[in-house]
Amino acid sequence: MRGGVCTVEINGKNITVIAKDWDFKAGSSKNSDQSNAVEFDRFEVSTLEHTAYRQLYDFLIDLTTHYYTEQILNYIKEHTILIMT
Repeated sequence: MRGGVCTVEINGKNITVIAKDWDFKAGSSKNSDQSNAVEFDRFEVSTLEHTAYRQLYDFLIDLTTHYYTEQILNYIKEHTILIMT
């Protein structure tokens, strides 16, 4: 992701995608703990919204490539019921 990491939180029908700056103090490897990284952007949407998938896609594509956007969306689809329009 552009300069950092992405966290997805699913709470019932609410999905939150959090973009964070990379915390180099925690390490620079892929497996380093980035839980304390500083948030720089956030997007929240309900699975009940008929454009939720498109809104998530539009938010994520600004942060990363199409491949990783699809990977994140696949994760979300595995853990929620998301309307695909």
